[in-house]
Amino acid sequence: AMTAVDAGPIFIGGLSGSGKTQLRMVLGAHPEISLTRRTRLWDRFYARFGDLRDAANLDRCLPTILRDPGVQQLAPDERRVRRELAAGPPTYARLFALLHQHHAERTGRRRWGDQLGFIERFADPIFAAFPSARMVHMVRDPHRRPSTGGGRRLVRRAKLGWETAMWLRSAELATHNQRRYHDGYLVVRYEAFSARPADTAEAVCSFIGERFLPPMAEVVRGLRFDTSGTGAPRPAFVATELSPADAAFLDHYAGRELARFGYSRTHPALTGRDRLAFGLATWPPNRMAMAAWRAFGTRPTTAGRW
Repeated sequence: AMTAVDAGPIFIGGLSGSGKTQLRMVLGAHPEISLTRRTRLWDRFYARFGDLRDAANLDRCLPTILRDPGVQQLAPDERRVRRELAAGPPTYARLFALLHQHHAERTGRRRWGDQLGFIERFADPIFAAFPSARMVHMVRDPHRRPSTGGGRRLVRRAKLGWETAMWLRSAELATHNQRRYHDGYLVVRYEAFSARPADTAEAVCSFIGERFLPPMAEVVRGLRFDTSGTGAPRPAFVATELSPADAAFLDHYAGRELARFGYSRTHPALTGRDRLAFGLATWPPNRMAMAAWRAFGTRPTTAGRW
């Protein structure tokens, strides 16, 4: 287990509806861990203002970050941040860490962490800056994962293709990052967490080098999981029952990654009408949406959403 000296930050990533919030609730019940949610520092601000060694860039960067609602939940002290940032390399990672460290100190916690969807995309700069970091990547069977309603306006009619591309990229990063950062990277399946929440929570605690304490066990007992695809306990999610044509699309494009994570293809029985729907209505727009996500979905918008 890691000691208090070498314990690094904790990051919880994965796609929407994959169990990130439930895990954060459990780990956040530890009396010495400060776990925030959606500060969006990495996806909104990382490398956005150029090299922060340039004073002009820093002067543009810092006020913008400190005004952001996601960052304001940390109650940042600009003078202290500037003073301590000047004592070392003025990098984005150090700036983000100072904001989290100061917040953890104010709340009486010794260790900090953050929950952010798709944080797995930033594994390389995170582990370069924090070699002792721990990242937990939540994954879920895309046949069961509730629709987020996300995607650019032009492809909202082809959510399946957009979300399939997202799931594939997240799944590929789970495999790549676990191989590269095996000691610091843990992939947790939503299905295992929902079926055995206490065992899974204990395993995650062991991974991050912390004890599984009674307050955390109490939170585990109160967790709610969706096992039917309805997305509970987050009512903003909408249950989606894949049509046979949609299931065939997902199986075709995500089959290899599904198998890698122990998920099965549905092998839907397609009627003649289903085959016609697949060829005319399902495949063309969703294939285009996959291509659109690969071209544009990897870039954060001004609203910081992916």
